[in-house]
Amino acid sequence: MECKVKWTGNGMSFVAETGSNHAVVMDGAPEAGGRNLAPRPMELLLAGTGGCTAFDVVLILRKGRHAVTGCEVSLQAERAETEPRVFTHIHFHFRVSGKQLKPEAVARAIELSKDKYCSASIMLGKTAEITHDFEIVDA
Repeated sequence: MECKVKWTGNGMSFVAETGSNHAVVMDGAPEAGGRNLAPRPMELLLAGTGGCTAFDVVLILRKGRHAVTGCEVSLQAERAETEPRVFTHIHFHFRVSGKQLKPEAVARAIELSKDKYCSASIMLGKTAEITHDFEIVDA
């Protein structure tokens, strides 16, 4: 895996070009010289973690032949007050939709992602306390 990040030359905006040929713009907060034109790098780290675990949960439920129709993950993160301002706590709230989904199947999918498959959350778990909960929407 590879990625190249280049400063745009304006304020604190950067463009990341991924090895899969996609681009993502990042910007800093105005108090740090940014212009608030794009997500902060740490926001993208959090978003990537949410995407990683949501991917796992959907895949695990599908492989188990559960009728999953939707999956949303809301993440709330706290950061250290001093440098380095690492994440110290992240709470994941899953909202999983489907037909007659069993709570134990959803809980198992979340646990497998947390403990085995989601590289992003497992890495962040080295500095942050990670908690989860979920709700099921019959759809």
